[in-house]
Amino acid sequence: MISSLRVRGFTMVIVASILWGISGTVAQSLMQHYQFQTDWLVASRLLASGLILLALSLCGPHRQNVWRILFSGGDLARLLLFSIAGMLAVQYTYFASIEAGNAATATLLQYLGPVFLVVYLVIKLRQLPSAAQVTALILALGGTYLLITGGNPGKLTISAAAVIWGLASALALAFYTVYPKPLLGRWGSTVVLGWAMLIGGIGLCLAKQPWQATDMIWSVPSVLAVVFIVLFGTLIPFYLYVDSLNYIRPTETSLLACAEPLSAVITTVVWLHVSFGMFEWIGGLCIIGTIFALSRHREKAKEPALQNAVGS
Repeated sequence: MISSLRVRGFTMVIVASILWGISGTVAQSLMQHYQFQTDWLVASRLLASGLILLALSLCGPHRQNVWRILFSGGDLARLLLFSIAGMLAVQYTYFASIEAGNAATATLLQYLGPVFLVVYLVIKLRQLPSAAQVTALILALGGTYLLITGGNPGKLTISAAAVIWGLASALALAFYTVYPKPLLGRWGSTVVLGWAMLIGGIGLCLAKQPWQATDMIWSVPSVLAVVFIVLFGTLIPFYLYVDSLNYIRPTETSLLACAEPLSAVITTVVWLHVSFGMFEWIGGLCIIGTIFALSRHREKAKEPALQNAVGS
């Protein structure tokens, strides 16, 4: 019989993953129907979420870490790199892929991140991949092919820009997953991610000046959608996901997090009426299958799961 605490952990991960998936579809709706742009959405999401996370950190038991990390020398340099090459990169490429294509495909392509990470680790450690890793690579390649071609090698079902941004998002996710682990251990997840979001948002503002966008359509639905992306697409699922690790194993969180691309696909198809044929479904399921294969490999090797500190 499953304990109530484990049920609580399972529920937290599933709800968090579904919210992350839905937030991508909400972002696509804002782009398609209200002329919102990637620059503005990403900057607003990062700045608002970063400020709220830091405010919450200042109310917690480790409030001194909020300021100490800024005077930590080497850790400050690592935080700056993670903020730009990790946090900002993974958010911007993901939203850019949505803008160029759709939320379903963007989320599935981003889920190739762990596969890129496996390739990197195999090369770095100079060891042959395991059977589970080879299986994951085959599923990833086959799934990506079906997802972007619909089984027809003569054409792409989405734009080349959407594919490029989606693959860039997967690469950024691989870096984002591994690089901040020492920082998270020393300073705490809310402090590190709060500063990373805030710094990433400021960096994007300096580079793109998103406040200059004037063609956005503001209405009650669009305002509610922006609020949803910040609160229900970032802050709430982040807390649910991180807190779930107190009740279930990391490998289990990785598997249950597959609800994110599934929710993104379902809401995109049902709500925004995006065409998603049989081959795209098969391709998406193959990509999701890579997580199961890699989780199986980690269980046998007794390795920690590759997981996001926070979702898409």
